[in-house]
Amino acid sequence: MPRSVAPWELQRKLLIRAEDRTNPKYGCRPEERPAEDYIRHGVINLDKTAGPTSHEVAAWVKRILKLQAVGHGGTLEA
Repeated sequence: MPRSVAPWELQRKLLIRAEDRTNPKYGCRPEERPAEDYIRHGVINLDKTAGPTSHEVAAWVKRILKLQAVGHGGTLEA
């Protein structure tokens, strides 16, 4: 029976099928993306302090950023 090779003995190499560039009309690099796009299509990571409720904070974000819909995933309690 042949001896199996231990994972640390394997030779690994990166295989790249093809190099290509994304057409700018389909988006941009994250570091070049305007803040408006993050707000329109993204997520805000908010560190809520103790005191205001999750509902209140969501309402403030909605009002401050002038958005139509805002929600939160679960409790925002500390």
